[in-house]
Amino acid sequence: MKSVELQNEMSNWFRSLEPVQPIEMPGLWKGEGIPSGHPLDGVLENLGWFGKRFHAGMRADALLFQWRPGRLVAIEPGFFPIGLAIKAAPFGRTAIARSWFSYLQKACRARGTTAALKLQTEEDAATAAMIYDRQPIVDYFRRIDGEELAGMMCVRGDIRRYFFKLRRVDAASPESDT
Repeated sequence: MKSVELQNEMSNWFRSLEPVQPIEMPGLWKGEGIPSGHPLDGVLENLGWFGKRFHAGMRADALLFQWRPGRLVAIEPGFFPIGLAIKAAPFGRTAIARSWFSYLQKACRARGTTAALKLQTEEDAATAAMIYDRQPIVDYFRRIDGEELAGMMCVRGDIRRYFFKLRRVDAASPESDT
């Protein structure tokens, strides 16, 4: 299937899901990309992406990575301009990139939360959205079921969408290094 057709199919699927309220989001969520023909497909997983953490104050750790077993680190998304990340996506799926990123994680650690959680309208439906502080990115969320959400990352000026799933994780799970 061509990536344009796959993108359209995924967009239609996402819009068929029920909206989510921001108040339902606080907690730790394990992420997984959904192949959709986007250049970033497979990159985050290769680099050790864990998921996202939403705080009760409607702030978020936008990018959580598995630093070592049982330890999570929140990365500052502003260190990696999204346009460059998309252009470098083929490299991001390599073993060399994974190795380099494991060394860079501590240096790129966020010093606080990196995004705001708000209710925003997307395609005529108000749903939870995470707006990055230092990137032109908004992640919209819809409900798959009681424990799982779908996410759609939108980059300003780019018609392609990156899709992912989030599954709520028990609070006693891996501790954070943030």
